[in-house]
Amino acid sequence: MVEHTELIDHDGALAIELRRPARPGQFISYAGSDIARGEVALRRKTFISSREIGMLAACGISEVSVLRKPKVAVLSTGDELVAPGDALGPAQVYDSNGAILAAAIAEASGEPIPFGAFGDDENALEAALRAALASCDLVVLSGGTSKGAGDISHRVVAKLGHPGVLVHGVALKPGKPLCLAVIEGKPVAVLPGFTTSAIFTFHTFIAPVIRARAGLPTQAPRVVDADVSVRISSEIGRKEFVLVALVEGTNGPVAFPISKGSGAVTSFSQADGFVEIAPLASALDAGTRARVTLIGPAAGPSDLVIMGSHDSALDLVIGELGNRGFTARSVAIGSLGGVAALERGECDLAPVHLIDPRSGLYNVHLQRPGLILEKGWSRMQGFVYRLHDQRFAGCCAADAIRIALADKDCLMVNRNMGSGTRLLIDRLLGGTRPAGYSNQPRSHNAVAAAVIQGRADWGIAIRSVANLYGLAFLPIAPEQYDFLLREDRRNRPAMQAFLAALGSEELRRRIQATHMEPGSGIE
Repeated sequence: MVEHTELIDHDGALAIELRRPARPGQFISYAGSDIARGEVALRRKTFISSREIGMLAACGISEVSVLRKPKVAVLSTGDELVAPGDALGPAQVYDSNGAILAAAIAEASGEPIPFGAFGDDENALEAALRAALASCDLVVLSGGTSKGAGDISHRVVAKLGHPGVLVHGVALKPGKPLCLAVIEGKPVAVLPGFTTSAIFTFHTFIAPVIRARAGLPTQAPRVVDADVSVRISSEIGRKEFVLVALVEGTNGPVAFPISKGSGAVTSFSQADGFVEIAPLASALDAGTRARVTLIGPAAGPSDLVIMGSHDSALDLVIGELGNRGFTARSVAIGSLGGVAALERGECDLAPVHLIDPRSGLYNVHLQRPGLILEKGWSRMQGFVYRLHDQRFAGCCAADAIRIALADKDCLMVNRNMGSGTRLLIDRLLGGTRPAGYSNQPRSHNAVAAAVIQGRADWGIAIRSVANLYGLAFLPIAPEQYDFLLREDRRNRPAMQAFLAALGSEELRRRIQATHMEPGSGIE
């Protein structure tokens, strides 16, 4: 090597001085020393990446025969569907299934070919499906496979060719109306229209077919064992998949169900995996050790786990925590649920707003050995209703509640058991159960949505949410939204960063500007 030599000039006579010993053949590459004639360069069904391409180029090979990614047509059906980016009209929803399935097909090593959304028109849908079959290797369609008058997809698929529909209906929940067909050798899947159902059935039935067509082996599921946090009821007769969020407890992972229904698009983004409930089981009891099948990319545990009541301002604190280099997992299970999870060691802190009936003070009664309270901020709870509802014009909150309870046609929207707002509501109602009491969403935003959409006439929510939804607001009482911490975790870096963010003057101003009443502040 030239760097191990030096050119020496002895009065005009040049010589090369070797600074390290050399032996014959050293640093000389002979033909066949890397890969020789007759050796295997790449084996069949090897995935081609930059490494394999480099080896092929070094062997002088410019082209090889490969299995291409299968082209998968993606269609959606329903008169109610609107393409993302277009204006949303009454009783319409965005076509999220098309985007989700296209991304899932790419993750399964297929090439998604979007065909768009089609209304409930048999002739138009048939023409689109025939075009998809002519240009693609597989067809995935969502919606129109149940028993409603507008569910035409399975009828259209049945007349496209031989052998036609093979399966229509499976003993799964969600996903019962799945329809599977083969048309002249090309697979066709009609997935349920509800997003969660569509994704479950896609990963169970369609993704393995796409991987096989791409020449890839079956992908083994990633699983972990976890304790079920609460009892999960199930319908006997169908295997049920239940989405769960995972947190690390004192004895290992704990699974919390995410129950938003089959139509909830956000369920998958908030879930870490799912558990299966056997067809003949009526429930998974709390404390059961269950196998959780993980979904999405593998991710390590969060630096901070927050479980309890949710508040929009909490997102500001978590965002600031991210700016400081820490990750946080927030699971909204209500104030009482957060306290219980904290005592079990399943989270690091619990946001709470629970009033002590005896003292009338918020949250201070929750302190006990090992649990300490950090002050958060004040917020105003109130009676919310639609503007121009003359029944409540000029009323205070107490009068509005009396008017609502006296009118059997005046529907309320309640809150979920275990939430601080639910405890406040039950105190205000004094044991009565007005119409709508059983409607129990899990957030202030959901309460406001029910009222503004006319599904309820009144509810109890915080002022910032009422302002966001354009609702009238009658103040009831200020409450304190605080944080209960495990003392043994207080000195962890992520916890210290959270407390520092909570005490930031800039953040306090942002919370006050977006969340508080004029003139109020953060205590």
